[in-house]
Amino acid sequence: MSIPFSNTHYRIPQGFGNLLEGLTREILREQPENIPAFAAAYFENLLEKREKTNFDPAEWGSKVDDRFYNNHAFKEQEPSEICAEQNKAPVKEGDTTVTAVDSFEEEKEKEEFAAVKIQAVFRGHVAREEVKKMKADHTPTE
Repeated sequence: MSIPFSNTHYRIPQGFGNLLEGLTREILREQPENIPAFAAAYFENLLEKREKTNFDPAEWGSKVDDRFYNNHAFKEQEPSEICAEQNKAPVKEGDTTVTAVDSFEEEKEKEEFAAVKIQAVFRGHVAREEVKKMKADHTPTE
């Protein structure tokens, strides 16, 4: 965004676009009559979730955007993330903690594996049908 007759250019902060997309999606889904009050409640709920789970959608969105444009955001962890992982309490047997990021990545891997498997099965089916046609064409009729 720029101001006419000025050399000043404002940049949208990283993650802000994703926050607005989420708000817009919820507004379109809920169709509230009082949009500012709904937005305030939405962001209040988002803050509570962030405090409970330590998952920041703005930060995640900025990493997704960064990955889309230059694919470097997920290659190396930030120093704060490494320190946080080292400072975690040891996990007891039967007690598992899964962050939203880990579960999201695992879910994506499962979806990709399922898609590859479906594609392989379909390609095998098509190949078998082609072989049947070839056999039928080359069978001598007497």
